[in-house]
Amino acid sequence: MLIPNCLFRVGCAAVLLSNKSADKRRSKYKLLHVVRTHYGSNDTAFKCVYQDQDDAGNTGVSLSKDLMTVVGGALKSNITTLGPLVLPISEQLLFFVNLVARRLINSKIKPYLPDFKLAFDHFCIHAGGRAVIDEMEKNLQLTEEHVEASRMTLHRFGNTSSSSIWYELAYTEAKGRMKKGNRVWQIAFGSGLKCNSAVWVAVRTVAPSTDNPWEDSVDKYPVKMIY
Repeated sequence: MLIPNCLFRVGCAAVLLSNKSADKRRSKYKLLHVVRTHYGSNDTAFKCVYQDQDDAGNTGVSLSKDLMTVVGGALKSNITTLGPLVLPISEQLLFFVNLVARRLINSKIKPYLPDFKLAFDHFCIHAGGRAVIDEMEKNLQLTEEHVEASRMTLHRFGNTSSSSIWYELAYTEAKGRMKKGNRVWQIAFGSGLKCNSAVWVAVRTVAPSTDNPWEDSVDKYPVKMIY
């Protein structure tokens, strides 16, 4: 996949995306896949995250009670497209057999959820709040370690919306966990409603950096979360 040269900032850090071969020597990751799901044509999805004014004329973001239901549907659509691109053949076969059985034999058979832990080493989940992380952890059958970066990012930086996935990647790097060949799944949500996935592979082992936003505090994490 070719990516035009692009520089954008997350907090005080800059991220450079490039398709120039000359930049390969200083690259940390290679982008493998991008999957974008957009539910904007659905009125319920469009209005579940909506900028509006209250009775006093103050502008803010309104979150409807349908938010988590819509997010769940968008996530399902997104991973259905992503799965065949990243999952091992064994998981794809299990999913296919289950799908055929539910359609031809018994529609009440529980859908098979592929094990995405077989496809990825690290997960960067949109840290839009505890409920989002909890739902992702449950639906994808992840462990506490898999969602550690997301929870710690939420703890330290709060809800930074989709930009949180970059702080999570930085957390993994600061912990010295990113090894050459590791695959990373970044998944984020946005108003519209949108669900986007980006899959990266580390082209080298990434050492902790003094430019990392976690450099001055990573030793204090993880912390115990009390809700």
